[in-house]
Amino acid sequence: MPINSINHFFIRADDLELTKDFYMTVLGFEVMPRPDFPFPGFWMGTNGSIQVHLGPSHIPNREKYYIGTPEDAVDGQTGVIDHVAFLAEEPNGFIQKFTEKKLSFRPRYFPESHLYQLFVQDPNGVMIELNFFNITDEPEWTGEDYSKMERVSIISN
Repeated sequence: MPINSINHFFIRADDLELTKDFYMTVLGFEVMPRPDFPFPGFWMGTNGSIQVHLGPSHIPNREKYYIGTPEDAVDGQTGVIDHVAFLAEEPNGFIQKFTEKKLSFRPRYFPESHLYQLFVQDPNGVMIELNFFNITDEPEWTGEDYSKMERVSIISN
């Protein structure tokens, strides 16, 4: 059930250990070597590649340590980024983990593309999208069918 590719994204975690545990036990990441930064944190990854950086949200001088975090940055939810997506394999393994851990998730399906997606939030409210390509047998957890959703036109300001 490995995650396949992304470089990395950084999460300012309200609870660093809880967030580390989520990425390890739910998504299958492992702790990777990390430089000796002047603040605590973790680099998480799979298959020898680092994909997620974690650091504590409420620390002194965070705007100096975290390049994308001004002094008045908001916490919680995903902010202006709607979600972070990973390529993944073995969707049934993720469904089983989400169910065991009583995590709410939302499946979606693109029947014409044989693409299934699962959406789940990490402990900080970051929306994680898992994409499973080339699935030809429709599983029980098909979820929303995008081909049947109402279409929206572009709205100009």
